[in-house]
Amino acid sequence: MHYTIDNITALIGARRFGSAEACIDWLLTDSRSLAFAETTLFFAIRTKLGDGHHYIPELYRRGVRNFVVGNVPANYETDYPDANFLLVVSPLKALQRLAERHREEYDLPIIGVTGSNGKTVVKEWLYQLLSPSMHVTRSPRSYNSQVGVPLSVWLLNEHTQVGVFEAGISQPGEMAALKAIIQPTIGVMTNIGPAHQENFATIQEKCLEKISLFKDADVIVYCADDAVISECMAVSLYTGDTIAWSTSNTDATLYIRSITKKADHTDIVYRFLGVENSMSIPFTDDASVQDSIHCLAVCLYLHLQPADIAQRMAQLEPVAMRLEVMQGVRGCTLINDTYNSDVTSLDIALDFMNRRPEQGNKPKTLILSDILQTGLSTTELYTQVADMIERRGIDRLIGVGPEISAAHALFNVKKVFFPTSDALTESGLLDTMSNEMVLIKGSRKFGFEQITAALSLRVHETTLDVNLEAIAENLNFYRSFMKPETKITCMVKASAYGAGSVEIAKTLQDRGVDYLAVAVADEGADLRRAGITTGIIVMNPEMTAFNTLFQYDLEPEVYSFKLLDALVHAAEKQGIQGFPVHIKLDTGMHRLGFNPLKDVPQIIERLKRQSAIVPRSVFSHFVGSDSPDFDEFSARQFQLFDEASQQLQRAFPNKILRHICNSAGIERFPERHLDMVRLGLGLYGIDPIDNRHLHNVTSLRTTILQIRNVPKGDSIGYSRRSFVERDSRIAAIPIGYADGLNRHLGNRNGYCLVNGQKAPYIGNICMDVCMIDVTGIDCKEGDTVEIFGDNLPVTVLSDKLDTIPYEVLTSVSNRVKRVYFQ
Repeated sequence: MHYTIDNITALIGARRFGSAEACIDWLLTDSRSLAFAETTLFFAIRTKLGDGHHYIPELYRRGVRNFVVGNVPANYETDYPDANFLLVVSPLKALQRLAERHREEYDLPIIGVTGSNGKTVVKEWLYQLLSPSMHVTRSPRSYNSQVGVPLSVWLLNEHTQVGVFEAGISQPGEMAALKAIIQPTIGVMTNIGPAHQENFATIQEKCLEKISLFKDADVIVYCADDAVISECMAVSLYTGDTIAWSTSNTDATLYIRSITKKADHTDIVYRFLGVENSMSIPFTDDASVQDSIHCLAVCLYLHLQPADIAQRMAQLEPVAMRLEVMQGVRGCTLINDTYNSDVTSLDIALDFMNRRPEQGNKPKTLILSDILQTGLSTTELYTQVADMIERRGIDRLIGVGPEISAAHALFNVKKVFFPTSDALTESGLLDTMSNEMVLIKGSRKFGFEQITAALSLRVHETTLDVNLEAIAENLNFYRSFMKPETKITCMVKASAYGAGSVEIAKTLQDRGVDYLAVAVADEGADLRRAGITTGIIVMNPEMTAFNTLFQYDLEPEVYSFKLLDALVHAAEKQGIQGFPVHIKLDTGMHRLGFNPLKDVPQIIERLKRQSAIVPRSVFSHFVGSDSPDFDEFSARQFQLFDEASQQLQRAFPNKILRHICNSAGIERFPERHLDMVRLGLGLYGIDPIDNRHLHNVTSLRTTILQIRNVPKGDSIGYSRRSFVERDSRIAAIPIGYADGLNRHLGNRNGYCLVNGQKAPYIGNICMDVCMIDVTGIDCKEGDTVEIFGDNLPVTVLSDKLDTIPYEVLTSVSNRVKRVYFQ
């Protein structure tokens, strides 16, 4: 549903500053998630961790023109001439109010899910069970907070037949706002546990707060065997229907007659309204069994046939949320659960660890942080934890945090404690772990990401010096060909052409580029972990990396129907809505891309029948924009692209960016810049039109390790490929083919510079060392050697090797230390 800025101003009771017309489709609270600036409304929310008002200048520069604020910028008329500022007392309350008004537009079943654990699993499984029969709108991922719930409910649209939304709270009074937004007709209470207990006087108080979400619901689903929930339901003022399922009360509306666990599945026999049926789920842990029964009750209430329920239950897929299993170093298997840390989820994670098929005889290690927000005393809490650890057969505990360290005496296993994550990583203990099953379980504040990262300090006397100011100067050179409104994507794939993607990306982000482009998802994830918030396009998304794309807000290129379908399926599985993608058309490169003459109608049809992904841009790639010899072909490419991309745009209301120009195209075809351009090799100082140097960015340097005198006639290096024809001085330098120095430069086929003079490579280039002839050069051990750089252009090497500068730049190994300067 589209809202005009006038509609929204009235709905949230704002005072408007600015008069620009606007239509709003997207709500934004985190600047890192910006995709569709033209139709986005940003809420400048203040939290303990930050103030959204600080991001207004950046967002305006990136194209956002509509803001809900607590205070209007002083010079808004001059600094933000095209913007609308909607002034409210609280942007957060305004966001919630807007979502509430939006929810009231829909009269359909809305399922609200709350509880201490299992909310996201129940929500996702309900989607899997219901979506074959109806169009389901659900919360993305675990959006269950005061901010996440309104963003979720905003996703309701004219196609929705049922909504499923989670609600999470951490203190009294929070549920009232979520109830007003969700307005559930069906309520599901998963369970009640100690998470976030510290803000509630009793567990009953917390349970009643959660039940208040369902005050006006038609029906509530819950487990009657849970004494706390049953007690609270009895004293609540709820007057609607209930489906209180039980494994012991034969008179229950939904009676679970038997639960039989097999090796790889669980059989469940149930009786509902006097009729007995059965189902099987492909899980055996207790949490999954309970979650599946909650889902069963909802499906029965919505009149799904038992046979359909059984068929779909058997096909349930695990929810990608936590408990990520990864291959570790030195034969370790890692279970990463750094999402949060409470007693209930710890028990689930320990149970999951025990059930891993690759466990074998590997010793089990638990790395555990302080468990926060339980409301229990330290002794009471860690007595429970110690009991869990002992029951689950943990061999070693590594505790992180002051509270768990203080409770060290309670644990009767091999143990060691550290005050912080930094203290653990600096201790060297992680470097000694091998062939273990390791569960990493920690609250977010402890930064356990560094524990899961493979960090090692490499010392090397060869360096790649990177001039960040040169990057900025090259960027400005190409911007001089562009109109101010044209957006720019900068290529930082292959570790920014060998220069190091993180520092380059930070420099480009500071210079206001609109997008960064990487080759694979892992490159983008590294940038996100390093604090990069600019939009990131993944040019070669792998089928196995979809979770990384979603987790780090990385926008993939889509070039085939197979990839399109797989991406939609993966996004729907995780509850993702409106995820931006970039459509690649093959207009002549014949590398990757859809056929612009045949495939566009089918692309449109497939995109329109789902809501998980949205086209953010459509693009192609010139084959020969660097040469006038190919201008006729470039013109045909552009015509193909122009027609196909406009056809795609006409099919969708949101703005779809069009781009085809690369570095050479920016310079030679300003009339074809369209909405955006892509800057690659030119950014790194090499003009692809004639290989001339702009501002040199990278210089590969090393030092002389040793100089020796070699008599005339002796050979140098492996296989005696080179001989000296005179008494010579031969220097050894610490760089080899493992560092990216091409072996074809050896045996006098190439040279480096020593104190400004040419020194040819002599002998075969070795893995870590090579030899150079410094006869007649005034030099000594320790002097600097330039492999390529300001005085020896990289194009000299690429010409010698009959290749392109890209290959030389991207060949520099990661073990070569990068040194950045301005």
